[in-house]
Amino acid sequence: MKHPRRLLLTLLVVLSTTAAHAQWLTFDASNLAQSIVNSTNEVIETATTASHMLNNFKETVKIYEQGKKYFDALRSVNNLVRDARKVQQCVLMVGEMSDIYVNNFRKMLADSNFSAEELTAIASGYTLLLSEGSYLLDELKQLTSVTTLRMNDYERMQMIDKVYRDITRYRNLLHYYTRKTISVSYLRGKAAGDSARVAALYGSQQERYY
Repeated sequence: MKHPRRLLLTLLVVLSTTAAHAQWLTFDASNLAQSIVNSTNEVIETATTASHMLNNFKETVKIYEQGKKYFDALRSVNNLVRDARKVQQCVLMVGEMSDIYVNNFRKMLADSNFSAEELTAIASGYTLLLSEGSYLLDELKQLTSVTTLRMNDYERMQMIDKVYRDITRYRNLLHYYTRKTISVSYLRGKAAGDSARVAALYGSQQERYY
């Protein structure tokens, strides 16, 4: 098993041959996730109507789009050793969580089947799960830091595996939360004879939710 100090260095060496190199060194994925959470909290606190919330949510979308190029570049990196791959996947899963949240909640904001109060509650649920992902990335950053000297190689990799499992669990919860939320709109639309509008709003993904 590679020395933990080499874990991140190996990933950085591989990334140095791609456009992702500079981004990995300068971009903090956990900070991106937390910035999305903070921006959404401001939306929740200031919005009084669904349309007002939709307008304010544009700032959250900007923050998300700033990081999307980073995640796309990191996703294209291949041929990593196992340990570096595990770190990469943890970061990408939190990026996926941001993607699931921003893109689906933007549609929910345009969905007349949800009230402003319900949208506030939905956003709070998303930010709770995304905050956990951000926290776990911070923990991962500490585990892969060369200044973390109290763990031996085996202990450190066991902890990285635990972070990976935890992030996977929160990512899956976010998927489930999205499916259940969209299903509420679908059932309301069906009762009102408006199923076609709901299906058009959420696109082809609706087959996965209902």
